[in-house]
Amino acid sequence: MLNRVVLIGRLTKDPELRYTQSGVAVATFTLAVDRKFKNAQGERETDFIPCVAYRQLAELCSNYLSKGKLAAVEGRIQVSSFTGKDGQRRWSTEVIAEDVRFLSPKDSAATGASGSGESYSGAGSFGHEVSLDDDIPF
Repeated sequence: MLNRVVLIGRLTKDPELRYTQSGVAVATFTLAVDRKFKNAQGERETDFIPCVAYRQLAELCSNYLSKGKLAAVEGRIQVSSFTGKDGQRRWSTEVIAEDVRFLSPKDSAATGASGSGESYSGAGSFGHEVSLDDDIPF
């Protein structure tokens, strides 16, 4: 069985970084990904896909991604359910990021981003892999 997804899109807002009670960093962000085809009005539609990164990858995303930045995310789809306040069962779908490539140039915003095409990995490989134990190369 295989559960892999690769997305390229722009962040809809700055990543939100928080820490679990045990100290694990968690960054959440949403990627706006254009669909390949146009609708009946001749416009491209966009999907807004929630993504979550953990540990050092979460901190890197929080530090080097911001609203409007272009990023590639490789990971897996996770679906979970919960019971809402009204007692109804609800479903949540998100991408658990394992590799992130920062595609916007360094000078595209004040907060900065890695150089075009640099990748940071929680596991696996995607493009130019950089070990999270190494110094950040920028």
